[in-house]
Formats: sequence, structure tokens, C-alpha cells
Amino acid sequence: MQQYEFELQKAADRLINEIMQVKVGETVTITADTCSNTQVVNATAASVYAAGGKPLVIWMSTPGGVGKAADEYLPVETLGAALAKTDVWIEYNQQWLLYSTPFEIAFNTNENLRYICLVEMNPDLMIRNIGNVDMVLLSEFMHKFADMNKAAKKMRVTTPTGTDLEFETNTRHLVSCDAGDAGKPGIFMMPGQINVVPKFDTVQGTLVFDGSLVPPCGVLEQPLKLTIEHSKIVKVEGGRQAEEFETWLKSFDDPNMFKLAHIAYGLNPGAKLTGDIVEDERVWGATEWGIGYVSPIDAPPVGQDAKSHCDGICLNSSIWLDGVKVLEDGKFIDKELKEFEDKIFNR
Repeated sequence: MQQYEFELQKAADRLINEIMQVKVGETVTITADTCSNTQVVNATAASVYAAGGKPLVIWMSTPGGVGKAADEYLPVETLGAALAKTDVWIEYNQQWLLYSTPFEIAFNTNENLRYICLVEMNPDLMIRNIGNVDMVLLSEFMHKFADMNKAAKKMRVTTPTGTDLEFETNTRHLVSCDAGDAGKPGIFMMPGQINVVPKFDTVQGTLVFDGSLVPPCGVLEQPLKLTIEHSKIVKVEGGRQAEEFETWLKSFDDPNMFKLAHIAYGLNPGAKLTGDIVEDERVWGATEWGIGYVSPIDAPPVGQDAKSHCDGICLNSSIWLDGVKVLEDGKFIDKELKEFEDKIFNR
């Protein structure tokens, strides 16, 4: 039974016309696996066609892992070749291809590729996070905040449940601002996220995930505590799901799977904690920590190679940039940023 048909089509149209800025004659490849939402895929393909683009939908079996852990389940060379020849790639896979070998083939050979990661997408999520958001206002706010992060040399993040981390930044590492503009070549995420790759080996302290952790856990039953030394996880605590997570990390037999990759801010006013990581990462006032693989694009020249990647959510975060507190328990206290926040939420 279809739901939200009209609203979903509006969101798909905004994705294709406003965010991806698809031009007449461009090839737009949509990848999906057998767990992806058919309604979302078809609405997006229809929007591509209506915009004068050439939609190509590639369905595949659902991989047993994400990132490079998906490789063994994929037609790697064939998929990589197809993506290397497309103008736009929209990923709706449930088990994401981001950081997989086909992903690397595509970006190593196609310098004009525009890619957006919209994994685990469903109609409700797409309507709330794309269709109903004032992207112009959000973009102005996010670019202001991104510039502040680019200028910072040291950062600190805390949460009420016990996160307390400090780290240094690296001016060569990318500070990406996914604010709804994917009209130029590059890697993009769903709008509402600023991503920072810390200087490798500088993250120190305690990291407590209290939202979700994907993979392998989903929404967390209780906080999961990680002790971090020189950007590496040295201790995992927190009950059944902590054991599940540690077992998952060890299963790769890859020491880089214990290394922190990046921190990202959740900044989408429509997002809520659901267990779909593409949305959880954008819950307003949350921070998200990635673990494992880092692309050479995000951290030149070589990134951080790892067999897979996962993301965990810290709710109600506080942030200091060079010792100045700008976010407190998930709400902005910097005067200019707070004014933007009030407008975005119509306060």
C-alpha cells in the first residue's frame, strides 16, 4: 500500500532539481538493494525523467556488510564501471556502498561524479528531512557554523551521559557542509550535517553513544561507553550491545576498525532518532562519531583505510571551539547561531 504519494513526489522533485541540480541529458544512477524502499526509488526515477535526465536504476541483493565488507556480495567491477560513467549517483542501499571498492573505482576514475548518500531512505524520512525543510535558511546557518569549525584548531565535545573528548584539527582534512547543494562534483550526504575529520591520533577521552550505533546495534538500549586513547578505542563498556559491538569490531581482524574516523553535527530540524543512521546523524544538537574507514578525499593524501565503517550518536551535545562554547546540551548559545536556530524552528 502506497503512502504519502504526493508529499513524497515533492520531496523527490526537490532532491533532483534543487539539491542534485540535474541537467537535461544527464545520466542519474540510482542504486538500491532488496531491502530498499521501492516507492522512494520509483519516485526519484520519475523526478529524474521529468527533469530531462536519464534515470538508471540498479537493483542488487542486499550485502551482508557495509563499506568494503560489502564487496564479496557485489559485482564489483561491473558496478564500478557503471558508476564511473554516470553523472549523478544516488545511493538508496540499505547496506551502504559508501567506502566500498565500487565506490573507490567510481571516484578514482570519474572526477565529475556527484554522489549523495541517502541510505535506508523511506517516504516518511524523506518528506520530513528533505521535502519540509527550508533549505535556503538552513544552508545560510550551516555555512556560518562550518566556517567557524574550519577556523578552529582545537575542539572539545561533552554530553550529559558522559562523553568528554578533546582533539586537534588538521587544515588539510575536509570540513564538509551538507546543506542541500550538490550541484558540483563531490561526495554529499543528506542535508543537515557538518562533518569534521580530526587530526589523526589526537582524540582523547571518553565517548558515550546514547542514541544509536549502526552497524551493528541500531537504537541503543543503554549508553555504550568507549575509552579513547590517541584516537583508538581501547575499552568498550555497556552491557549486551557493548559486547555485540566489540565482537563486531574484532571480526574484521583489522586494527584500523578500532580507530575514530570523524565527528559530525546533526543539524536537520526534521530529524528524529529512528535507528536509520542517515536520519539519526542529523538529529538537531547531536554529534555523530564515525569509526573505521576515512576516504582520501576527506583526509588527503591517503585517508584511513579500514575494512568497514560504523557511526554512533551522542545526543544533546556541547561543543567548544578553541575554548569558546557554542553549543550547550544540544542548543546553540552563540548569539548569531542561536538567532538562526530560532528562525529555523519558528521560535
